[in-house]
Amino acid sequence: MIRSKGFQRASSSEKTAIRQCRSCTSFAAWAAMTKDKAKQTGGTSAAAARNAPAVAPAVAPPDCPPDVDVLGRASWTLLHSVAASYPDAPSRAQQTDLAGFVKLFAKLYPCGACAEDFQTYLGKRVPRVQSRDEFGTWLCEAHNEVNRKLGKPDFDCSRWQERWRTGWRDGRCD
Repeated sequence: MIRSKGFQRASSSEKTAIRQCRSCTSFAAWAAMTKDKAKQTGGTSAAAARNAPAVAPAVAPPDCPPDVDVLGRASWTLLHSVAASYPDAPSRAQQTDLAGFVKLFAKLYPCGACAEDFQTYLGKRVPRVQSRDEFGTWLCEAHNEVNRKLGKPDFDCSRWQERWRTGWRDGRCD
């Protein structure tokens, strides 16, 4: 299975599969896509029809493969947590490791379109890995870039450590 353009070159049939994979679409969109495909091919088997819920859920059960939304939230949580635990004054080796991790993360990301977009972003804005605050701010800016594309509001990057490292000042994380 081909996961992203950076991982391996995909054939046209594999590109179609990538566009239709759960990692590349929301669960609701994927469910609608497979439902439409079943209609186009003459429906589903009688057994599948008996076992199918009357109305497809909008969110996949937690024990199903992640859709693009679940994968995205989990990925941002991981990346911001890495930033929060990164040293204030990292060694050269730590800086090299983090830069390499981010580059590989972008190449191996399961959603091909997302991977390609993040690789393009990395080509324009090299990760700032000189300190925890530099990397956390760079990552917040990258996250805001994605949020804008999704029509979501920007996060105030001056508060990234409060959100991901120290907890909110009102004490609700204590």
